[in-house]
Amino acid sequence: MPEPFRVRAAALTVSAVLLPALLAGCGENDDSDGDLTRQELSWKDCPAPSEAQGGGSAPSPLTGGAAWQCATMKAPLDWDDPEGDTIDLALIRARTSGPAQDRIGSLIFNFGGPGGSGVTALPAFGEDYAILRTRYDLVSFDPRGVGRSAPVICQDDRQLDAYLEQDATPDDGAERTELLDSTKEFNAACEDNSERILPHVRTTDTARDLDLMRQVLGDDRLHYFGISYGTELGGVYAHLFPKRVGRAVFDAVVDPTQNPEQGSLGQARGFQLALDNYAEHCVSQIEECPVGDTAQNVKDRIARLLKDLDSKPIPGVLPRELTQTAATNGIVQALYSQEFWEFLTDGLEQAYDGDGTILMVLSDSMNGRSENGRYSNLVPANAAINCADDRPRYTTEDVERSLPAFRAASELFGDYLAWGMISCTDWAVPGAADHPDVSAPNAAPILVIGNTGDPATPYEGARKMARALGEGVGVELTYRGQGHGAYDSKNRCVRNAVHGYLLDGKVPAAGTVCS
Repeated sequence: MPEPFRVRAAALTVSAVLLPALLAGCGENDDSDGDLTRQELSWKDCPAPSEAQGGGSAPSPLTGGAAWQCATMKAPLDWDDPEGDTIDLALIRARTSGPAQDRIGSLIFNFGGPGGSGVTALPAFGEDYAILRTRYDLVSFDPRGVGRSAPVICQDDRQLDAYLEQDATPDDGAERTELLDSTKEFNAACEDNSERILPHVRTTDTARDLDLMRQVLGDDRLHYFGISYGTELGGVYAHLFPKRVGRAVFDAVVDPTQNPEQGSLGQARGFQLALDNYAEHCVSQIEECPVGDTAQNVKDRIARLLKDLDSKPIPGVLPRELTQTAATNGIVQALYSQEFWEFLTDGLEQAYDGDGTILMVLSDSMNGRSENGRYSNLVPANAAINCADDRPRYTTEDVERSLPAFRAASELFGDYLAWGMISCTDWAVPGAADHPDVSAPNAAPILVIGNTGDPATPYEGARKMARALGEGVGVELTYRGQGHGAYDSKNRCVRNAVHGYLLDGKVPAAGTVCS
């Protein structure tokens, strides 16, 4: 069972052990990657998303009628052989709405995962960034291995249903063997179906793609907005190309100093904190909380529900049943945003009456499963990027050793996240590093925003990122709020800080706190 999209605590995370040849190819003045830097993109109306991108309809125009445009950029399959085979990377943009003389350049977004399609995410959130479009072309992309960019393919939809609903917290030897065998089968399918791309989806590869994209788009500097795993990608870019960093914002920040085990343990604490906050919020409302009388009662009832589902699933999205794993996934998904808490309450209330529909819909959303039963390639891409980046390969003995610490961090999520550590054990491609190198001496300031209630990228990661980027580079801002990320909370203080930097170049004071 894959971990809930590991923010790679270095695993959403990179790896940054760089081969001498790669280092030699990253010189700050090296803009000579063959003809690829001079390619001209052919921008056209965007088609409907592919199944690998999540399906659905073509993106609707923005308010005012601005159309989304899509293009394909060629990049080397292997950055150690930049003149060899190429792959196609899918891009999307909305042109700036402001006067030409006010345009700064392109602002490139990565929304995280890893494995999320930027080509579908940017239009989904495009209206939220309308003010940034007054001075930038808004641009995003499917990173290599994702969506329409040489997607990693592993199992078919039926097999993924079984893989994602299996018992991810084994209680005995038989269940442990079943989990290990299932994980091995999934990993083998990825190798069988995607052998060509698997060695080339490390975050360092995507960072090189970003710099090629910068050049093809015609910018001297990379202006960048990274969210969740996107902060790790941005940090790795800054390490490789410090003098090419323009105005950059990191939101929902990955801790770049942690190995995968430390990152998963941090997420156990983070999701437990979010659950604690949800329970307190529910019982503090004027109306009676329908899922518990006290905060502790809310959490105790959830624990009993999950224990019961372990042996007796309930009807979910028919004909499937809501298993313990699917219910845990659904709860995790709802904790990503305070706006989802009402769905969690409805889902729990429904599940206590024997109907698992809402929790299963939340679980499907987290795993990239559409109503028609088709999966995007979010799960395969997430596994491929994490496993290519992360050097450690954990055994069942490692998990059992770590279980007491995980359970102390979270009774509800500890086992779930601890057993997720085995997901890369039999992966075909070796991992690159214990954690990413994001040191970026002399880079332009990077605004690093941490949210005190963030479950997936715990708040402490922002300070670690700011320090790792280097003195005078990482500028930390704290948002005292709930959910994964800060900008999308629409908090005026956060937005003023982001807009002030990206639009006007005004760097907020380090240590600024927004409530």
